[in-house]
Amino acid sequence: MHPAFSMIIFTTLSGMGYGLAVVLGLGFLDPPVIATKLAYLMSITLIGAGLIASLFHLGNPQRAWRALSQWRSSWLSREGVMAITTFIPLTLSAGLAIFANRFDLILGLIGILGSLITVYCTSMIYGSLKTVDSWHTKLTPICFLLFSLASGFLLASAFSGALVLKLLAIVFLLMALIAKMIWRNRSGTLTPLSTPESATGLGFIGKVRLFERPHSLDNYLTREMGFRIARKHAAKLWIIALLSGVVLPVIALLAAMALGNGLTEKVLMSVAVASHALGIFVERWLFFAEAKHAVMNYY
Repeated sequence: MHPAFSMIIFTTLSGMGYGLAVVLGLGFLDPPVIATKLAYLMSITLIGAGLIASLFHLGNPQRAWRALSQWRSSWLSREGVMAITTFIPLTLSAGLAIFANRFDLILGLIGILGSLITVYCTSMIYGSLKTVDSWHTKLTPICFLLFSLASGFLLASAFSGALVLKLLAIVFLLMALIAKMIWRNRSGTLTPLSTPESATGLGFIGKVRLFERPHSLDNYLTREMGFRIARKHAAKLWIIALLSGVVLPVIALLAAMALGNGLTEKVLMSVAVASHALGIFVERWLFFAEAKHAVMNYY
């Protein structure tokens, strides 16, 4: 599948923003502290930037509101409805923390539930597609949720020196890594449900091979569904995603825990967050680039 940068930015930034919103909703950070107020602003900004980025993938962004009407059958529509709905408790919680130095548990719990459901809906936009074998698995929403929570606790650790946040960030980073490795192993070993033989109905004759493409020129399907990446390049990018997204942040977190509060800790946490964001960006690029759509059986 063609890795559209708008979708990669959307899933990366919104996932980090909603993950941070979950941590804030749990009340780990003290509202009167300036760093906590900045964390609330960061969460809202990441979510908003991600949603804006998603609009650039639409053919007619001015008609985006129409997608909200199909929530009964479309995960994309459900994601949009939940994103807008969740913005209300998140904004109210941010307002209380910034202007009144208060944390409201009810608003926090509503924000947590809305954030997790929104990330789940985002993941199911892809996980529900039977035409992409690697995406169509329960592991897809698990990976999205775990990476979102890992990002959230890592960001929260950068705003707070609490030891428990750093420990939870390490736990969720490792859990996300394990889930993603299982996901990739399944993707690399699964047998496609749709093959040229089943797609054409000629499997009873024997092995089917392409004689001539349906179109002599590129079209929407070949541009969007026919993206290919060399196996060796994918392997290198996965190593970058692994090291940058998980290994380096975990090392930085452990070093920050050992050194304690101070300028060095802040530098380490900044490196951890920047490295993690880059790793998630590469991981999401691979998520799209390595996906194989069943329609390409005809090309």
